[in-house]
Amino acid sequence: MKPVIGVTTYGRHEQSMKSTHYDSFYVLPADYALSVRRAGGIPLYLPPGEDLFPAVLDRLDGIVFSGGADIDPARYGGDTAHPALTDLDPERDAAELIGIRAALERADMPILCICRGFQLLNVALGGALVEHVPDLGKGDMHRDEDGLWALHEAEIEAPDSKLAGIIGAPRSSGTSGHHQALKTVAEPLTVTARAPDGVVEAVEHVSHPWCLGVQWHPEVTAGEDPAQQRLFDVLVRQAAGNEAFARGDRTG
Repeated sequence: MKPVIGVTTYGRHEQSMKSTHYDSFYVLPADYALSVRRAGGIPLYLPPGEDLFPAVLDRLDGIVFSGGADIDPARYGGDTAHPALTDLDPERDAAELIGIRAALERADMPILCICRGFQLLNVALGGALVEHVPDLGKGDMHRDEDGLWALHEAEIEAPDSKLAGIIGAPRSSGTSGHHQALKTVAEPLTVTARAPDGVVEAVEHVSHPWCLGVQWHPEVTAGEDPAQQRLFDVLVRQAAGNEAFARGDRTG
């Protein structure tokens, strides 16, 4: 049996879609499903709803908390009136905070957190976010001039980390499109990579057997970049119970 990997979707109003019949959708880019499938897993999309977790975890072998819109700053004591905030989705915030806390209680549940999911992990554990990266006064290398994808490197600071073992190099080159970042890193997390401007790019949970978070979007380039695909490969093989991959080994 292939491992079933849950992947959280956007909230119902995060993405506008053309339809003459419907005005709200639970959607997610296909790259997430393709990355899980290449790794040998079965992707199962999880639309937000407060009743979704934690019961659904019993039916999953692993989970990906995906990217998307901003988390409500009220969740971390931030500036709820910041002009750069995207549209917020209270339903998604509520569901995913319940979900990630429930997943962290499961030692048998490998967790990969991507972009918004990375920030969600930090907020769920008591950390805070920078509402808008340009406010740091170091430019905005994490998006292009149109606010879209940018490709940049992240320096891996922890050579003994799972991330280092997976990437297999001192730096990771990933696709980025975020305008927020970690401000206060939650105590149960350890920083494993940073961007050249100092923004935290990756964390790992210090006590959960396999919980990794990356600020970039590995699914975007995973089809062409084996290092990014390995994040999904290791997640799926850990979900399947492969102890070597649980340690982050680079074989296979």
